[in-house]
Amino acid sequence: MTSASTPQPLWSPGPDRIAAARITAFQAWAAERFGAPAAGGYPALHRWSVDELDTFWQAVAEWFDVRFTTPYESVLADRAMPGARWFTGATLNYAEHALRAAEDPARADEAALLHVDETHEAVPVTWAELRRQVGALSAELRALGVRPGDRVSGYLPNIPEAVTALLATAAVGAVWTSCAPDFGARSVLDRFQQVEPVVLFTVDGYRYGGKEHDRRDTVAELRAELPSLRAVVHIPLLGTDAPEGTLAWSELTAAATEPVFEAVPFDHPLWVLYSSGTTGLPKAIVQSQGGILLEHLKQLGLHCDLGPEDRFFWYTSTGWMMWNFLVSGLLTGTTVVLYDGSPGYPDTGAQWRIAERTKATLYGTSAAYVMACRKAEVHPGRDFDLSSVKCVATTGSPLPPDGFRWLHDEVAEDLWIASVSGGTDVCSCFAGAVPTLPVHIGELQAACLGTDLQAWDPSGKPLVGEVGELVVANPMPSMPIHFWNDPDGSRYRDSYFEMFPGAWRHGDWITITDHGSVVIHGRSDSTLNRQGVRMGSADIYEAVERLPEIKESLVIGLEEPNGGYWMPLFVHLARGATLDDDLRARVKTTIREQLSPRHVPDEIIEVPAIPHTLTGKRIEVPVKRLLQGTPLAKAVNAGSVDNIDLLPFYEELGRTRAQG
Repeated sequence: MTSASTPQPLWSPGPDRIAAARITAFQAWAAERFGAPAAGGYPALHRWSVDELDTFWQAVAEWFDVRFTTPYESVLADRAMPGARWFTGATLNYAEHALRAAEDPARADEAALLHVDETHEAVPVTWAELRRQVGALSAELRALGVRPGDRVSGYLPNIPEAVTALLATAAVGAVWTSCAPDFGARSVLDRFQQVEPVVLFTVDGYRYGGKEHDRRDTVAELRAELPSLRAVVHIPLLGTDAPEGTLAWSELTAAATEPVFEAVPFDHPLWVLYSSGTTGLPKAIVQSQGGILLEHLKQLGLHCDLGPEDRFFWYTSTGWMMWNFLVSGLLTGTTVVLYDGSPGYPDTGAQWRIAERTKATLYGTSAAYVMACRKAEVHPGRDFDLSSVKCVATTGSPLPPDGFRWLHDEVAEDLWIASVSGGTDVCSCFAGAVPTLPVHIGELQAACLGTDLQAWDPSGKPLVGEVGELVVANPMPSMPIHFWNDPDGSRYRDSYFEMFPGAWRHGDWITITDHGSVVIHGRSDSTLNRQGVRMGSADIYEAVERLPEIKESLVIGLEEPNGGYWMPLFVHLARGATLDDDLRARVKTTIREQLSPRHVPDEIIEVPAIPHTLTGKRIEVPVKRLLQGTPLAKAVNAGSVDNIDLLPFYEELGRTRAQG
């Protein structure tokens, strides 16, 4: 495709918006100070950021005035992957940067956090109060014997106490890890037992969908099964008394104590995140204080264009990397909106109401929520005052073209729509938001700065305009420093570097277009490959789920022993719909017309619901294994699935097919 045939954008930023964007100011400054290209806009800046990787990250550190307690000797001493060594010799502290706005007397009484529950009323926590609480709690953690490198865990919803606990942990140089309280005991233990926390912050329960959910029995089980614990801290969200042997949150955060920030090495662990872990135990991914600090300053301050006047709302839970990313909004002096509750309570439009009430300037959600709003005929622009919202961002899965059109038509025509894609593995985005670029329907705007994003064919050749493996060909500071309990690094290497040694292969199919945008086609490890043509499952979901009768779907492709290929489509129907011959025919016609005859499934099978990981991703690979005859116990880690009862159906189907 030639540039002359580049499709018309859905939206383009006006000259005033481009001039006001922080990335524009950064480019001009980096041109003067570091020899970055002054002309050529974002594409030229991105090229420079990849070609001059160490200079770019030095520029990021200076632009955001990163406070190195001990100066660094070199920016990138070793760029081998895995094992790149960043800012060697440097010490710093993430929490110090997250609380920096509190040092400004003019901002001390402004909101650092806005906490919203299902009443949808926003309760502020000021910068001064957040800093005081972190000072008090970090002193108490030290008094409990918590030292740099110790693990501190939270079984907490998305509430201010979770942010305080994370920042106090980081201030001490300890390592934070969290799970949401809707995780069952087994799921939590699969994660926390790996890292052996010394402190556990817990709630007595949580509110979701208008109901109270008591978690005291689960907490008791966690305490019994985590022998490494020295202290348990009780947060009475439902108003119950602290159980025997626990410490009260209010007492640990009562003092007026100045925070002390432990200066730790740049590559000192900050937190542990967990992959979906659909087979075996979840991977315990360790990221560094310095790597996350720089990556998130770049991502939030340049790509998301956030600053002190902004309000940053992303619908997430503490069990998902987007929560950690959300908290990092504090690094840019931004007010962070924490919503603790159901995404659709009391009605599907709930998140838009929260965006209205908190005057969010950047509102992030899932592609699935956008499509649910479209299906439920929600009209956000008509029913809510969204005049503050400059950007709606989506992640979790590719935003279908209909989602772009719906946001444009139903929220605002002058709306920056940022579909972003990254991973828990880097706690950031590979591609997505760029405030100075146009938005094309169905496309992520561009690869992110400092991210050498490429699409490779199986021999490692870069592709443009063709589907290939998502590869990052040079290191990013937030790549894991290691996995927990992986002493020789073999599990880490096998996860990303087995297919292309020395290059990060993420496991997604992508196309990089000739105009620099990125299209995500779905996971490559569960890819459909019919007659030698690779197809992304996301394309099929997008087509099928336009039909009002289809609530959700799951497509699997199976190579058969006789050389054949079986591609079933499992559908969860909307209430009142029936999978009859007419609906089957319409599903097939829709897929054939919108995609190709190759995409049409061999069979359409109704199921009561589609199984997901705890972070909401459809479970494709384990279902594929079940259909191939793998026993359930070996095909999937039960603690990683939202509803394990949905899976025996696929196991039985696999067994039946093997016998037939």
